[in-house]
Formats: sequence, structure tokens, C-alpha cells
Amino acid sequence: MIETASYTDQGGRPRNEDTAAVRVLNGTCACAVVADGLGGHGGGDAASREAVRVIMDGWTGSADSGALSARLIRAHERILAMQTAVCRMKSTAAALELAGNRMAWAYAGDTRIYHFADGRLVWQTKDHSASRIAVSLGQITPDQIRFHEDRARLYRALGIEGELTVDGGETKLERGRHAFLLCSDGFWEYVYESEMERTLVAAAGPEQWLDAMRSLLNGRVPADNDNNTAAALWLTV
Repeated sequence: MIETASYTDQGGRPRNEDTAAVRVLNGTCACAVVADGLGGHGGGDAASREAVRVIMDGWTGSADSGALSARLIRAHERILAMQTAVCRMKSTAAALELAGNRMAWAYAGDTRIYHFADGRLVWQTKDHSASRIAVSLGQITPDQIRFHEDRARLYRALGIEGELTVDGGETKLERGRHAFLLCSDGFWEYVYESEMERTLVAAAGPEQWLDAMRSLLNGRVPADNDNNTAAALWLTV
């Protein structure tokens, strides 16, 4: 059976431009989406809500990377249609599907997906950002993304001009305990991967896991901190 938990917090900003949704079917299939409207473009809250709606509405209970990526593209096209001359709304999006022992994912931007197996981090998405390129070039380490001056400069997001390419894939889950975390940059900027592992091992369920990580985040953020949002999913294969 899949266990889930999620939250979204306005932080110290005038409005919350993050959106999250999790849906479970028959206890064995799940779809989760986290989207982060981009500040400075206007309409980020509307863009993230529409992205989550379009991506979630088309899910039928499968774990199919091709179909999931296609829904992200549809969400991108929908956001483009919503834009006006004075409101160029945009949003990141990260989506995960679980069905039995299969997982599929697709994303655009710097909202992340983490996969933990038996308490250890085994995989995470790579941000579509200038700072991630700096990591690839050996100019900074992955941890330094959190403080890099170009961290907020994204080269992929729903609502960018023209066609959008999303990254995605699917795979079979090995036997064991699996945990997944989807989170906006306002979350992962303040919670390190080693802390995600430590709190995961100590938690009795996904809600307790999120609570422990939020406690770390709340002890570190400035008064004007960004919206922060996360969704957690647990299952045993």
C-alpha cells in the first residue's frame, strides 16, 4: 500500500505560487505533482495551479513516462494560451507516477524528485538551471547550487516561449522500501540530502518525515523566505 503526505506553505512571500497534488488509486497506484510558479513574471499562482490540474487530470493509474511527458507538454501549451502581453506566467513542474513495481517521472525546471531505497538516496533529478550547468562544467559542487548567484536562472519551464522539452523516464523498482520526495526550490534549498536520509530513517510515516524536514527548514529560513512545498510517497515492493 502506498502512503502519502504533502503540504504547501506561503513562507514570507505575499502569495503562494506553489501547488501540489497527490492522488492514490486502489492503494497501489499513485500520481504526485509539485509545481512552482516563477516569480517576476506575474500569474505564477495561476500557472502552477493549471499545470497541476492538467497533469493530474490525464492520469489513468499507469506509470508511463511517455504519457506523463505529453501531459506536461499539454500543460505548457495551456499556460502559453493563458499568457497576456502584461502577464507572461510560467511554472516549473515535477511529476511522479507509481503503479505496482513501476515508476515514471517527468519534469521541467528546478522542482526536484528524490528517490530513496531502504533509507538511502539512490537518484534525483537534475535542475534545468544555469547553476546546474556550472556543476556539469566542474565550476561548483552540487551542494553549492543552493547559494549560487545563478540558481534562479532556468532554461526550461512551462510557459517559456516556443516548444518545451521535458526530461523523464521510467523504471522497475527493486524489492525493498522506497520513498519519494517531490519539492520546490524553497524546500530543498534549506534541507540537505544527508538530512533527508537521516529524517527518513527516523520517521514512522511520510507525514512525520515531512514534519521533521520542515522543522529543519523553519529553523533556517529568513523572514522573507520563498514558498515551500513538498510531497512524500512511501511503498514497499
